[in-house]
Amino acid sequence: MRRCGYEYLGRIGYREAAAMQQRLSRSLKDGVGEERLLLLEHPPVITLGRNATPEDVLLDARTLEKLGVAVERCDRGGQVTY
Repeated sequence: MRRCGYEYLGRIGYREAAAMQQRLSRSLKDGVGEERLLLLEHPPVITLGRNATPEDVLLDARTLEKLGVAVERCDRGGQVTY
């Protein structure tokens, strides 16, 4: 049975966590390191998948900023996720 390590990251920004996941994924593909489960929480964020447009977000940028909600593009499928 293959084991999986884990790492508790606490609260971390979406962009920072996504970059970490991409680095870990590349390392695994290169045969370096072990699989890891990342335990984390993001501050409020709306992600726009490959099929999303900015118009899919129903609140304007000013309101989102007041609410402390970031908007980030991501490479997953789908549209908008909070």
